[in-house]
Amino acid sequence: MNLNVPIIEAKELTKHFGGTRNLFTRTPTVYAVNGVSFSVQKGETFAIVGESGCGKSTLGRLLLRLIDSTEGRVIYEGKDITHLGTEPMRRLRREMQIIFQDPFASLNPGMTVGQIIGEPIALHGLAKGSALNERVADLLRTVGLQPGYAERYPHEFSGGQRQRIGIARALAGEPKLIVGDEPVSALDVSVQAQVINLLESLKQELGLTLIMIAHDLAVIRHMSNRVAVMYLGEIVEMADVNVLFDQPLHPYTQALLQAIPASSPRQRRSKPSLTGDLPSPTAPPSGCRFHPRCPHARSRCSNEQPVSETLENGHRVACHFWREIQNAGGGAPLVSIVSPKLTERLAVYRQRQALVDDAIKEQLNTR
Repeated sequence: MNLNVPIIEAKELTKHFGGTRNLFTRTPTVYAVNGVSFSVQKGETFAIVGESGCGKSTLGRLLLRLIDSTEGRVIYEGKDITHLGTEPMRRLRREMQIIFQDPFASLNPGMTVGQIIGEPIALHGLAKGSALNERVADLLRTVGLQPGYAERYPHEFSGGQRQRIGIARALAGEPKLIVGDEPVSALDVSVQAQVINLLESLKQELGLTLIMIAHDLAVIRHMSNRVAVMYLGEIVEMADVNVLFDQPLHPYTQALLQAIPASSPRQRRSKPSLTGDLPSPTAPPSGCRFHPRCPHARSRCSNEQPVSETLENGHRVACHFWREIQNAGGGAPLVSIVSPKLTERLAVYRQRQALVDDAIKEQLNTR
């Protein structure tokens, strides 16, 4: 495969729900995703962020063809799979997997862990009999769980352990692309770091491409290469992760970054100047969809939809007045003040955590 060919592309991808006519009424149309275009390179970690209800999860499912698009195309490794038939798509699903948000609802409670992980292996004909059991044991070791857990049921595990089982199931088909639909949002903060580190290490070891859907910007900055910011079904800004965090151009992105809690009183910032809630996707505003909440909105914003503009460094933004906002200091980088003591403690923690991880791996390998 040509390395320059993106592993997956979305071209003017659109998804509307509802709008069907009953006897006397018509159900409202939900404009979930509207004209979204981007590409993801092989080996990249691409993040999609935004508020709840902005269409992130719907977009992830469209990319994997778990739901069909209303308009637009999905290109996988240079091949249009938008209307691919059932059997070819079934074979392709081995290469495209998803990690669901809720580890408590995504595992069948009537199946053992071994059956859950072994099902895709058997379905794709990768192994059977004792070879299948050994493959399940290897996958459990890979995600930091004991092979003996294969005989247990999902209700016997904690949330973090269940999510590791979900990751093992996603890896069972030996995929090239994994979509993580907020894979750590339902977990405790202490467990989130473990799962994030696991995903990062698996990406390096197995050469995976990750598309991470999240609303936690700290998680995104830690593990992503590029970030797309969604608002009400549209991508309003997209850039390399460091560029986006250091120089956000869209007012919505700036508000998201300003809303990140400060870890020190010296870092306290003024509250983001957003008003109101996310508008209903059944009745999106005219023009720029962000204009009812934007502190910089003018009359043009309510009448004319902004065109996505790509800068020389690949930074993409859809805003009529981003230059004026930037010149006024709206996109100034967020200054981070980190105490030397905190840096020292983090270094000690990471060192001890690495020793613990190595000891666990060694213990599992000797069994």
